[in-house]
Amino acid sequence: MDIISLSAPPRPLIGISGRRTSGAAIGAPTGFADAPLEAYLSEYATSVLRAGGLPVHLPMDAAPDELVDRLDGVVIVGGDDVDPRRYGQTPGPFTPLVDPARDEFESGLILAALARAVPLLGVCRGAQLLNVVRGGTLHQHLAAGEGESHGSYAYPRAHRVHEVRTAAGSVVHGLYGESTRVNSFHHQAVDVPGDGVVVTGWASDGVVEAIELEGLPAVGVQWHPETFGGDPVFDWLVGRAAARTADSAPADTAISQGAV
Repeated sequence: MDIISLSAPPRPLIGISGRRTSGAAIGAPTGFADAPLEAYLSEYATSVLRAGGLPVHLPMDAAPDELVDRLDGVVIVGGDDVDPRRYGQTPGPFTPLVDPARDEFESGLILAALARAVPLLGVCRGAQLLNVVRGGTLHQHLAAGEGESHGSYAYPRAHRVHEVRTAAGSVVHGLYGESTRVNSFHHQAVDVPGDGVVVTGWASDGVVEAIELEGLPAVGVQWHPETFGGDPVFDWLVGRAAARTADSAPADTAISQGAV
């Protein structure tokens, strides 16, 4: 009697958010310069691929709930400031142009992922928005030249400029040990943690560098791990996504085939 095994499970499907811009950003010809354009930085997708996941980009015109229903994991990427009005403040002198539509879309993705316990990774702005969605607040501006000078763009994107200490027992401690060195391209950071948000990483100047959510597979990091050509936080995300998919799938079966 021959045993025919079912094929291996597919790669976990990991959704990656982007940003809305216009055709002018890529030198579109006359007539298309104002056409809506979804922009995605490729290193997020290649990081997911290296970790064993299958990346898919999430268009802002889709409903967040419907997208997350089809996903095994979510990455909320970096970008411009979260609108301060979302955490009870008003734009200050260092607030650049905000994108309320992007804030709304990505907040919807976060809420949908948390409601379904879909593994979630927030990177830089993504970590900040995760805290805001949970009712927390942000430091609106970290001045360059003070502390670790977090908002400086003096270095290449993958250069590790300062140390981050991690909390014992946290996800990031398990991934990086007691400390790790990171890059730094942010002028904002978590201030008051939101509901269930636990701070699990700090720079030497006390600025929050990592957060996690109690009882949920959600991690936010203030640095940009996608630039490192392979970072364990993407292994964590894809691994949790794969485990969740396996837990929810029907039990594997095998088909017995023999002579009649």
